[in-house]
Amino acid sequence: MTLTASYEFCRRLNARHGRSYYLATLLLPAWKRPHVHALYGFARYADEIVDSFTMTGDRERALDGLSARLATTLAGGTTEDPVLPAFAQTVRSFGVDHGDIGAFLRSMRADLTVTRYATYDDLLAYMEGSAAVIGTMMLPVLEPLPGMEGKAREPARQLGLAFQLTNFLRDVAEDLERGRVYLPLEDLERFGVTVADLGRGGCTPALRELLAFQARRARDHYARAVEGIGMLTPSSRPCIRAAFQLYGGILDRIEAARYDVLGMRVAVPRRRRAAIFARHLLAASAADRAERRLTVEIP
Repeated sequence: MTLTASYEFCRRLNARHGRSYYLATLLLPAWKRPHVHALYGFARYADEIVDSFTMTGDRERALDGLSARLATTLAGGTTEDPVLPAFAQTVRSFGVDHGDIGAFLRSMRADLTVTRYATYDDLLAYMEGSAAVIGTMMLPVLEPLPGMEGKAREPARQLGLAFQLTNFLRDVAEDLERGRVYLPLEDLERFGVTVADLGRGGCTPALRELLAFQARRARDHYARAVEGIGMLTPSSRPCIRAAFQLYGGILDRIEAARYDVLGMRVAVPRRRRAAIFARHLLAASAADRAERRLTVEIP
């Protein structure tokens, strides 16, 4: 697997499985996109091992194999894995924190055995690895402004959590098919909802109240993430603003559907996604041109 082919494989993974996310990445300068695709591709690749409906065989062994190949690749070894050459190159190029990678793999491993979370704090501990670290791994590629590297980390975490909670709300029925419930059990009890209720396909008033409560939590994470946009280099801001609106749009659609996520898979209409992209395209092009005009005098 050549490096070029590996980056292209990751791009295709992103385009196929993360339509909203992929659309937002098109607003980045061309040189940043392959690195974002590589990070997404690795996350998707690992997620597919633990989540796929079609994969057969020992998922734990497959995840062990991925971890072993990753360690070899990061140490400078070669691999035939289609994702890892690009991922390892991006990790080395941007100094991506290996601790974040480890936290992500631990959360993927938890999905092999953990199917319920008693409290929201328990769920947050899982999401630290499954979502928050995705935000912090992306951060060096998105380029915080000088002096903002440390301050930008928390908003990046919060954005990862917001995206993950949005997906959990949209995918309640799909996750239940896999035997998993990402709604904290203490919240189900608080609103008088049982796990059995989630499998009945109808949205009761109690379930609507529960999902509205979770949606407010997601919006709180979005609110905590907003300040991070201004901490990024201007050419990265249109991408993140678009991502905010695309994923926030999923929450809007869930609310418009009166939280009926069991009977349908909520999505932002294609026309709406295109309008969001077009709205930020001019700003993205202008910021990219401005950065290209900057020159450094060579003594």
